[in-house]
Amino acid sequence: MSDAPKTLWVLHGPNLDRLGRREPEVYGRQTLADIDAACAGLARALGFAHESRQSAHEGALIEWLHEAADTGAAGVVINPAGYTHTSVALRDAIAAIDVPVVEVHLSNVHAREAFRHVSLTAAACAGTIAGLGAEGYLAALRYLAARAS
Repeated sequence: MSDAPKTLWVLHGPNLDRLGRREPEVYGRQTLADIDAACAGLARALGFAHESRQSAHEGALIEWLHEAADTGAAGVVINPAGYTHTSVALRDAIAAIDVPVVEVHLSNVHAREAFRHVSLTAAACAGTIAGLGAEGYLAALRYLAARAS
């Protein structure tokens, strides 16, 4: 058995590479690099390795969920972004893996446009965090680390 720490994955969906520049009044001024650095530091502090990836492509997110499961990840934090409201395929990929997944949204999707109130992916996840900004990612990592211990 390997002594390598288990990995906590963080997956970011479409347009999150624009953080810091995209609607900062909604999403804040932190960049994706800022969020990933905070997640990596917390994962290390909790005794886990960290893997973070971003794509605007639904298929890439699905393949990374499979990879996380196939490599024995401790858990996955996912911000599906716009795919939250549209992707049955992403929902099915989350349901198909035996790894806990927490859905995170920077903004409070329930206080925004009506179409954002429906998440196709949430029911397949262990939990959902919305409206806490970047702190939501860290809360999700803490939860997954505690669950894996």
